[in-house]
Amino acid sequence: MSLLIRSAALSLLLASLPLAAAPVATPLLHGQFLPADDLQVRSEVPEQQQLMLVTSYSVVVGSQRQSNQQPIPVTSPLLVRLKGKPMSQGATVRQVLISFDGESKSLKKPVFDSKTRTLSLSYPLSQYRVVIDLLRNDTVYCQFLTYANGHIWADLHTGSVRAR
Repeated sequence: MSLLIRSAALSLLLASLPLAAAPVATPLLHGQFLPADDLQVRSEVPEQQQLMLVTSYSVVVGSQRQSNQQPIPVTSPLLVRLKGKPMSQGATVRQVLISFDGESKSLKKPVFDSKTRTLSLSYPLSQYRVVIDLLRNDTVYCQFLTYANGHIWADLHTGSVRAR
């Protein structure tokens, strides 16, 4: 009988080892999601990283008319507000505001406001459907990196997804 107990105890111990040895999912730099750095603008370690796991989002389609100008411009801003939790060490970002521009030839640079803990991103209007598809179908992260040379990188990306 003691052989049976030892065998059962050993089986339980071996069955629990993979669970105990499983690595804890720790947030990484998410550098593996960056495109190739052909211009070597990201060759240094980032000075700042804000990495956020997106937990919810909302879409705002506005309409505004500035009546104090002639001719009267009517605009309809499109905004996606992401909320989430910081994932990188020292990250404080809590929300991301994405605006979409269909008229400008250049986009505003990504900006992180540490006081409001808000990251502001600007994308061309043509990317709206891509952003919404990501948010609807995958786990999404938002990353903001600044470098000593003045380079700024921001993105939305999924984690690794298995092909179906």
